Amino acid sequence: MKNLLIILALAVVLLAGTGITAKAAESYKVQTDDTLLNIGKSYGVSVKEMQAINNKGNHLIFPGESLKLPKAVSEEEKEILARLVHAESKGEPYEGKVAVATVVLNRVDSDLFPNSIKEVILETSAGGVYQFSPVKNGEINKKADKEAIKAVEEAIAFGGDGQESLYFFNPDKTGDQWIRTRPVTKIIGNHVFAQ
Repeated sequence: MKNLLIILALAVVLLAGTGITAKAAESYKVQTDDTLLNIGKSYGVSVKEMQAINNKGNHLIFPGESLKLPKAVSEEEKEILARLVHAESKGEPYEGKVAVATVVLNRVDSDLFPNSIKEVILETSAGGVYQFSPVKNGEINKKADKEAIKAVEEAIAFGGDGQESLYFFNPDKTGDQWIRTRPVTKIIGNHVFAQ
């Protein structure tokens, strides 16, 4: 019994700080009324990645089916992304909040930006200026609301779908002329999204 307790304690120590949560899993058994989108939101994984690793050309899943799950976004990265979304899109429509999170995810997937959510958010330009104003002004340190958290879960599940937007800006709040030269993908609320 003593050995079992030591092994359990060691396992807890080894897993601490790894980003593994109660929902972390390598596979999932489909239940009645499940959808790929709901599974993606619950486990913090992309529906597109789930389809790819399970060789699915569509969204059809069946109760009892076992699905492999891709690597989940860590709780730490979801939290910093939700705080950014909250700070960047206060007063914006929900669709705009999802689009802001999607821009960050698209940057992670792009060769032009760092390879993690946290690194994308904390990235600075050559002049030492943060890419996102809430990082510079400290708004990123404020707790995210429920809507921002939900928007992040949705953006992760959709896996960066968003017309390949890599940028967003509020034309009333920026004098940056370079950003205005980027091809516009959509406008939501006060934000212009661009490639």
